[in-house]
Amino acid sequence: MIAGGRVVAVADANAANAAAVAASINGDVFPDSASLINSPDVDAVIICSHGPAHEPDVLACLAAGKPVFCEKPLTPTADAAARIMAAEEAGGRKLLTVGFMRRFDRSYRDMKDLLDSGELGETLMVHCAHRNPTVPDFYTWDMAINDTAIHEIDTMRWLLGEEFVSARVDKPKKTSLRFEHLQDPLVLILTSESGVRVDDEIFVNCQFGYDIRCEAVAEKGTVSLADQNVIAVRDAHGARNRIARDHNDRFYGAFVTEVQEWISAVARGEHTGSSAWDGYAAAVVCDAGVKALTEDGEVAISMMAKPAFYA
Repeated sequence: MIAGGRVVAVADANAANAAAVAASINGDVFPDSASLINSPDVDAVIICSHGPAHEPDVLACLAAGKPVFCEKPLTPTADAAARIMAAEEAGGRKLLTVGFMRRFDRSYRDMKDLLDSGELGETLMVHCAHRNPTVPDFYTWDMAINDTAIHEIDTMRWLLGEEFVSARVDKPKKTSLRFEHLQDPLVLILTSESGVRVDDEIFVNCQFGYDIRCEAVAEKGTVSLADQNVIAVRDAHGARNRIARDHNDRFYGAFVTEVQEWISAVARGEHTGSSAWDGYAAAVVCDAGVKALTEDGEVAISMMAKPAFYA
């Protein structure tokens, strides 16, 4: 249950969908995003369109001086994210929160608390996996990096507290259960500023479920995400537990916590969650990862100095 805010208006490229949602919440439907953003009855905006549509709407929110929550990716490229940062900085107020919901997942937060405590010593490696049952036919070859792996890219930046300096993509044997244009699975390998190695298996046609894994290997121990099941069954057929089917199933609690914290911060006139800088930094790594998909060897990652505005 989310408190402190109410959805009062909807805009969507599909007018029928927008009208249906607006009717279900007794809200207004707008013919386009610009008119919704500039409505005096709208205090803050949530953008849940696809990545290429984000930049103009985020810029419109910043120009209107309205807090905006934008789902990931902030933009498909780092150049576009840099333009958003420049506009926000020029306005002199942090208004943008990027929807990297894993930062709000209890298991990831517990993992970060343990690593930050120093109890296990320095982190040396992190092994990740991001497996989907399948993806739709409009899922393009580069989306494995800038739409799927971007979750681990942001989460690892946050978990380790440092940026990445290089990216490489390893290409194992392809599954036959894929669209021909995809390299599936693939392994994105990142190196951090201090030398931590992160490998991220991206497998978007694994068939069996939505399977998210993460294990951090430190000097004196390891910490991993546990299976995210509510119950476990033991019977004549063996021991088993249910596997999540999609991101809503696995991260429902994180989504709710994320939006609740954003609404509460907006009500206080504060900023919370990932910033435009986080959206930019993730996009820089994604740009390098996409390049590494078409090249052999490591691709250097270079980003601008972090503006003091985002310190």
